[in-house]
Amino acid sequence: MTQIPASKANPNKASSYAQHVATLVSKYAQLLAEGQSVLIHSGSEQHYFGDDRGIVFQAYGHFAHWLPVNRPDQFVLVKAGDTPRYFQVVPQDFWYDQSLQIDAELEPVIHEVFDVVQLSSIEEVAEQADLTVCDYLGPNTAWAAAQGISPAKLNAPALLAPLDFARAVKTEYEIEQLRYANQQGLVGHAAAAECFLAGGSEYEIHNAFLQACSLLEYETPYTNIVGLDANAAVLHYQHKSRVRVSNAQLLLIDAGSRVNGYGSDITRTTPSQHCHPVMDSLITGMEALELAIVESVKPGVPYPTLHDQAIAGVASLLVEHGIAKVAKTELVERRIAHAFMPHGVGHLLGIQVHDVGGHQRSASGGRIEPPAHSPALRTTRMLSEDMVFTVEPGLYFIPMLLDPLRAGDAREVLNWPLIDELIPSGGIRIEDNIRVTATGAENLTRG
Repeated sequence: MTQIPASKANPNKASSYAQHVATLVSKYAQLLAEGQSVLIHSGSEQHYFGDDRGIVFQAYGHFAHWLPVNRPDQFVLVKAGDTPRYFQVVPQDFWYDQSLQIDAELEPVIHEVFDVVQLSSIEEVAEQADLTVCDYLGPNTAWAAAQGISPAKLNAPALLAPLDFARAVKTEYEIEQLRYANQQGLVGHAAAAECFLAGGSEYEIHNAFLQACSLLEYETPYTNIVGLDANAAVLHYQHKSRVRVSNAQLLLIDAGSRVNGYGSDITRTTPSQHCHPVMDSLITGMEALELAIVESVKPGVPYPTLHDQAIAGVASLLVEHGIAKVAKTELVERRIAHAFMPHGVGHLLGIQVHDVGGHQRSASGGRIEPPAHSPALRTTRMLSEDMVFTVEPGLYFIPMLLDPLRAGDAREVLNWPLIDELIPSGGIRIEDNIRVTATGAENLTRG
């Protein structure tokens, strides 16, 4: 195996990982009936249509929950009362390097907590266990069906619902990885801001982030969003312009790092000396709003109340800066403030950046819908200890959303000359990663 160097930032990583696996063993034992087993598949390699070029692989979340191995056709077999088995498929191949990239500190622990079975092909998995009696969790249901696994046992909701729900609450090992991913991400954000203030293009800023984090682009937990000025108002702006923008006003960068499968998700908005003074002040106000929302985090708080706090805070900023001419309560009641913040205030975070179970009612399933005024809100859960999520209020000047207000009965409510001045500035988003503690919150991003 090719080993990834152990991190000095996580001195207890080996022991906490062993405890993490023990927690999963216990959790699965509660869900599996006597004699029941489940095969968890990392997934299979995919190719672009009509091409032999592979699509960048990402392991299925419930497999990655067990093992920090981002490789296709890896399997964990779990049976109540038995040591979990890791079918480590390493093909004999001279076209590609098949060595496994595993954290140097975790690799020996994997051999302690798993029965590791090394195989050279996926076909050999069926020789190791009677798959016809297994449940299957994973994306390649066609392969699983070909092994004789019945349709009722392919990603069965009775298994997935409690596993998805449980992923919101993290073990100490998971929190350690998220802390370190945040530390790395902040290094990248500092380099990105420095590049921006030196006149860098979106492309150059993006590369400055990657280099500072020692990441290849495909190793990031999601595609970096790097927007200058008006591009900052495109919520999932996907381009990286190579053109330097003279006198650019601001940079919005939404980018994170990944450690052992766990990703940070951090957004910062940096003004330059050319920034419109009202926008500069709004950035300061949004920073204060984001920190105030974090202060409201504690067990037992419904996540949508954080979103309501964000909308109310945006409304206050619109009034304070002369963008709106009426009280903040009217801006909220008439859903005018919502046009300036069209996304939710955050989402669950972990192995997946938008982690599973955000709308789930309970371990049994069900769904808590987001409020009608904010259908994009990704989390409607009640907060509980060791849950991890993002807090990311935003304030944007998006013509597509503001033009209907300009043409409608809200036209007298807003200061349109000032809004027209601010539209070229784009928008603002401030985002931290938050862990719920027994009495409040730990800001994993700011320490």
